[in-house]
Amino acid sequence: MTINCKGNLIDLSIPKVMGILNITPDSFYDGGKYKEEFVILNQVEKMLNDGATFIDVGAYSSKPGAEFVSEEEELNRVLPVIELVLAKFPELILSVDTFRSTVAEKAIEYGAAIVNDISAGMLDEKMLETVACLQVPYIMMHMKGNQQTMQSLTDYDDLVKEMMFYFSERIQKARNFGLNDIIIDPGFGFAKTLEHNYELLQKLDYFSILELPILVGLSRKSMIYKFLEISPKEALNGTSILNTIALQKGASILRVHDVKEAVECLKLSEMFRKKRN
Repeated sequence: MTINCKGNLIDLSIPKVMGILNITPDSFYDGGKYKEEFVILNQVEKMLNDGATFIDVGAYSSKPGAEFVSEEEELNRVLPVIELVLAKFPELILSVDTFRSTVAEKAIEYGAAIVNDISAGMLDEKMLETVACLQVPYIMMHMKGNQQTMQSLTDYDDLVKEMMFYFSERIQKARNFGLNDIIIDPGFGFAKTLEHNYELLQKLDYFSILELPILVGLSRKSMIYKFLEISPKEALNGTSILNTIALQKGASILRVHDVKEAVECLKLSEMFRKKRN
């Protein structure tokens, strides 16, 4: 199970870590933290040294109720950071977190290698065709509505069954455009209640039927800190526990704020798997 990033084949049968670089002022955990160039570069260097295979840069917060950001503002935020980071770390595999095809296209032009779309092309009808033309890996996430409406769209007759239909339809549409490397993201916290999130984690291995790599984003999310009645800053231990469960359930990529701890989860889980076999 491999993806092609700038001519390099990345083997996802061995799980990898994607470090999060939010350059938004309003992200739920690290909003506004990475403004100055030296702070951005230091954080990227730390994540790479800690073992990240990918860095995911986002300029539009996807948290529930996030403020609208214009396309121009998103481009103004993200393109200089891509340019800055790749000038210092030219071999870095950079992912751009956007649901807009124009932003995706410009980001790839500036050197990004992966498009990470929270809407699976549902918020921009040109996205799938654009990514197919760019011939880069595409992460498609499950969500209903948008950042402003998704928390009111949490009614499901059968969560996993409906998600399976959703992914099957989006994957087929992407394949019809000629998109090759697809990664699915179940979208923990997106149009899902706390109970839905834990049901989804319990049944994560069901999605292996799609025969695609699975990206999991659990890092410091409300399903951890609200349940434990703590703050996002206190949710690292809970994140590590759920990341370990996700790996046992078939996750191929962990998208995290804390790379070192996630890499430790990978190493320990891999040792456990080898001894079990």
